Amino acid sequence: MSKLKFNNTLIVSLILLMFPSCAQEKTTLDLWYNQPATDWMTQALPIGNGYVGAMFFGGIQEEQIQFSEGTLWSGGPDSNPDYNFGIRKEAHKSLPEVRALLKEGKKAEAHKIAQSQFTGIIDTGEQYNADFGDYGAQQTMGDLYIKVGHSVDVSNYKRGLDISKALGKVEYRIGKETYSRTYFGNYPSNTMVYRFESSVSTDYEIRFETPHVMVSQNFEDGIYTFDGKVSDNGMPFETKISLKLSDGKIIYKDGVIYIKDAKNVVLLNTSTTGYTLNYPTYKGNDYKAANNAVVQKWESTTYEDLKKEHIADYSNLFNRVSLNLGERPKVDIPTNERLIAYANGSDDNALESLYFQYARYLMISASRPNTMSMHLQGKWNHSTNPPWAADYHSNINLEMIYWPAELTNLSECHEPFLDYIESLVEPGKLAAKEFFNTRGWMVNTMTNAFGYTSPGWGVDWGFFPTGAAWFSQHLWDHYDFTQDETYLKEKAYPIMKESALFWIDYLTKDNHGNLVSTPSYSPEHGGISEGASMDHQIAWDILNNCIKAAAVLEIDNEFTTTAKVTRDAILPPKIGSWGQLQEWTEDVDDPKSDHRHVSHLFALHPGNQISTAQTPELAEAARVTLNARGDSGTGWSRAWKMNFWARLNDGNRSHKMLKNLLKPVADTSIEMSTAGGTYANLLCAHPPFQLDGNMGGASGMVEMLLQSQSGIIELLPSLPDAWATGEVKGLKARGGFEVDIQWENALVKEAKIIGMPNQSGEIKVNNNLISFQLNADGIYRYSDKQ
Repeated sequence: MSKLKFNNTLIVSLILLMFPSCAQEKTTLDLWYNQPATDWMTQALPIGNGYVGAMFFGGIQEEQIQFSEGTLWSGGPDSNPDYNFGIRKEAHKSLPEVRALLKEGKKAEAHKIAQSQFTGIIDTGEQYNADFGDYGAQQTMGDLYIKVGHSVDVSNYKRGLDISKALGKVEYRIGKETYSRTYFGNYPSNTMVYRFESSVSTDYEIRFETPHVMVSQNFEDGIYTFDGKVSDNGMPFETKISLKLSDGKIIYKDGVIYIKDAKNVVLLNTSTTGYTLNYPTYKGNDYKAANNAVVQKWESTTYEDLKKEHIADYSNLFNRVSLNLGERPKVDIPTNERLIAYANGSDDNALESLYFQYARYLMISASRPNTMSMHLQGKWNHSTNPPWAADYHSNINLEMIYWPAELTNLSECHEPFLDYIESLVEPGKLAAKEFFNTRGWMVNTMTNAFGYTSPGWGVDWGFFPTGAAWFSQHLWDHYDFTQDETYLKEKAYPIMKESALFWIDYLTKDNHGNLVSTPSYSPEHGGISEGASMDHQIAWDILNNCIKAAAVLEIDNEFTTTAKVTRDAILPPKIGSWGQLQEWTEDVDDPKSDHRHVSHLFALHPGNQISTAQTPELAEAARVTLNARGDSGTGWSRAWKMNFWARLNDGNRSHKMLKNLLKPVADTSIEMSTAGGTYANLLCAHPPFQLDGNMGGASGMVEMLLQSQSGIIELLPSLPDAWATGEVKGLKARGGFEVDIQWENALVKEAKIIGMPNQSGEIKVNNNLISFQLNADGIYRYSDKQ
């Protein structure tokens, strides 16, 4: 037997050497570690089912699984009877004075009034869960602790994530006995699943701990139920845990579940809250009925049923895209060690492709139809007072988090964000009217689960009425990539138009007849201005997208006429005294500034007002600006610079930014300048953890391989030298196209474009522009031999 086993192993090894792609298919998409996690932010591993995000530690004698349900928030209307979405009544009466002062060059005086009148109102105090008071914060729901009754002397320990199937795993041995755990989040059944197996009968103790108020807890018919509420707003929630055992017995006492002598234990967990995404009350969900419906399904469902359903559902999304960058993975090295080796100069293209697919895994795990939009940390939050409230920042972060949705063929995962945008329109109209006396709606830097669309409570960082227009770019992008005209007509265009109306009213003429945004602040950088360039670029973008949308729908001629006149009168991007792209109307950019925000390059990415082909002078000015700002920054800043350099067709510089983004980081404290990178669990370090860098990094990798913002599908527009040979399948291009590319020696060998039958377009491939038409099956094939 031993000899036969050895020979079989030898044969398999030879096959894998001859055909390395066979090995790669099964092993490239694992994160794994040879020790349990001891830190939530940097080491624990994320799983989720769209509704819930959980982090598991893999402890040997005690497992910790922390989880958060996306709708659980503190603050809002029920925390303060005077909560009014931050609105300062009739603040717009100060607008003429501020504008007049700016025209006179009296910026200090203008800023003083803006600080007093153009800031939102929040109430803070010890009665609230989080620092921002009635603004609130996303909340952890709590932690499951599972004590395992065995020795701590283990061998062959392995903790990991198989992101090809979205399965978390823990494996180890104690002497001759084996222990394994399998974790996953099932979206169709709204269930988190945790399985504990052992080769010998084992005892367990299970308890749930939460920082919130306990209303009741009980254990009936094998199901533990905890009813709780958030202390400052009374938001109710419920989590249920069902235990399924193959053997052994269960005892419940004082909130602890004791399991005796079991070899196979399965925990099924579902959680929900009383929250609804409906202005103005944001409550009314029958959360108990929702949970009971899930529990009823459990009665006729096995672990294997749930696992099969989960893998089929997940694979339908994840398997749409594959990426091979031409290198065998270093699968024998733990991921944390692999990350360090990469930072020290070891080439590891497979780590880069793992990082790309990890972003897609995180999006599928955190953002599914009819779930809450991702926040700054996706769906993973272990605090009642998280950094920046784990909210929905509009001045780069939330948009970046959703950049890969369309590009990487996950349009369905975009929907929660689009629904969230729609929910902001009504409160955004109130804010626009009171602060600026305009039509339409606005969103500023920070927005929460309760319709806060007012400026932040500090004008320098919180004044950003441009947020709604930037959010609206995602509404247009969803149409542009899917070509769903019904969606465009019934949902996207009405919201986009209302955002455009705000800018038609807010923009004013400067002394040269240009329309400018005044007052304005460039996001988190510099002081008050007669016109921040980002405002102008985003206003141009929303008006331009509305014009295109109206043309598709063949409606609104009168409005589009006004939109065109307004768009064309907006002050265009300007080149400053040292060749830079100006951040403000005033030519005051500091060539020594390395500030993390490079907001005035929006027109380059994600906008399309600047390009190397159509506006080469402006593209060169953007290059000058990027060189001045440098290659460091927070995690998300490094990711955005990846995308900028890709749009400038500098693949090597973009790839350098990817390497900088993958710099190992352990610091979890807030650092706003140069400490960005990646934690051992491959989550992005701002620091602290934010999901935007992961998603921006994946977007930047796509931008190196495929671009379509000009209307031309460009294959390998910014290919770095490090990726000379490779293959990608399933990326999406605007126009509703799906694109496969195979290349060698930096030249496209074969490509396939899939779309609607007989659809036509243009591709740029190997520096040649080619017109194409899909055949009756909706396919066009390119070969360098044709």
